Amino acid sequence: MIDALVHAMSGVLAWQNLLAMVAGTIGGILVGALPGLTAAMGVAVLLPLTFTMDPLVGLGMMAGVYNGAIYGGSIPAILLRIPGTPAAIATTFDGYPMTQQGRAGQALQVAAVSSAVGGMMSAIALIALAPPLSMVTLAFGPSEMFWVGVFGLTSISVLLGEDTIKGLISAAIGLLIAMVGVDPMTGHERFTFGSINLVSGFNIVVLLIGLYALPPAIMLAEEAVVQGIDRAVLRFSGKTLPVRQLFGLWATWLRSSIIGIIVGILPGAGGNIAAFISYNEEKRTSHDPSSFGKGNPAGVAASECANNADNAAAMIPALTLGVPGSIVAALIMGGLLVQGLQPGPQLFRENPDIVYGFMIQMFLTAAMLFVFGGLVFARFFAQVLRIPRVVLMPMIIALTVIGVYVINNSTFDLYVVFGFGLLGYAMERLNIPLAPATLGLILGDMVESNLRRSLLLSQGDWTIFVSHGVSQIIIAVIVLLLAYQFFWKRARA
Repeated sequence: MIDALVHAMSGVLAWQNLLAMVAGTIGGILVGALPGLTAAMGVAVLLPLTFTMDPLVGLGMMAGVYNGAIYGGSIPAILLRIPGTPAAIATTFDGYPMTQQGRAGQALQVAAVSSAVGGMMSAIALIALAPPLSMVTLAFGPSEMFWVGVFGLTSISVLLGEDTIKGLISAAIGLLIAMVGVDPMTGHERFTFGSINLVSGFNIVVLLIGLYALPPAIMLAEEAVVQGIDRAVLRFSGKTLPVRQLFGLWATWLRSSIIGIIVGILPGAGGNIAAFISYNEEKRTSHDPSSFGKGNPAGVAASECANNADNAAAMIPALTLGVPGSIVAALIMGGLLVQGLQPGPQLFRENPDIVYGFMIQMFLTAAMLFVFGGLVFARFFAQVLRIPRVVLMPMIIALTVIGVYVINNSTFDLYVVFGFGLLGYAMERLNIPLAPATLGLILGDMVESNLRRSLLLSQGDWTIFVSHGVSQIIIAVIVLLLAYQFFWKRARA
């Protein structure tokens, strides 16, 4: 593994890759700083533009957008009490009170350093855990891979959204869409309705762009906010914490990084859950819990470190099992699939420079937050809040249309992206989570193919799904997950 990392480093440090990482990180911070835009939307808009790039250059830019956007959400959260991304909600608890006390500079400094530490720790976990886990998956047969897919669908459907039924409905929508096209086992057409455009099924990247890029644009137009934030509101003190006091937060960073990594590996949990858990744990272990919510820097550190520690960790199951741990991980995984790179052991064996290079890029783009999170840059990034939100809507749609058309030079793809954009918007309005549908799209073929392959190998004997130890362990985890959700909802009722 060390040799592979060293060999990949030479490619990562090429000027094209460094430029892509810097551009992606700056662009990601700008996206995150704009309330209503998310890291998922940023990567979705960027995704089709990377197809003409070298895979490593495109991945470096996406890594920068991913890490940058999660940190960028802290800027409006601290200055205006408006979380730029869902992961920054917990940052408002202590970040905004610090701004009211004239300590906005300190809050932004803590957020930047904590985000960088969390992102780097997460990347180290990715480098350490993904390669050995990919080798473990070599022992997985069709029946085990079937249960891995079911676990991914179950976990993300249950953990996202307060309504389990809506989560399962969303997953079912994704599975239904994944069935369009040619049957992988028999070659018969399914749900094509005689259209030649549907014989190969829907393009996964076009679907993801429609679901995640267009709904935010429609909502921005719906809000019709024609004025940006006043310049005077964005002025803040340049005072920072003393170095000794800043690095006195090391225990918070360590604790929050571990929480963020664990949550990131679990499919569907997301950075917002990691931030809340970390914030509550920090408050619980504090010698002065009453200071939280009143401007305690440890609260900002816990939230920002945890939500960034989720980033690279979410790629661990994506790269090894094909089960993305977050929405952005699903989008990046879709980009890998379009490039002909199949997640799993073969990715580490056949394309080590790309997969190890991407891991290093996740680390380097997180480290860039030390630089771009400085107060000089924070003042610059905060000015993006002066842009009227209604202006962003045509910009997002224009970039989306151009990017989607470039993929296949197909007008049919434009109809698809707008159709699924409206579907995504409707699901958002009905509080039906999008993530289970996304995982259904990605895992649908995997679940179906391994189900039918297992039955063929066993000549129709269904006991093949419960006869192996690995399958039994995964089944037990699924049952525990569903039982936890059931009893947790009963306890809240």
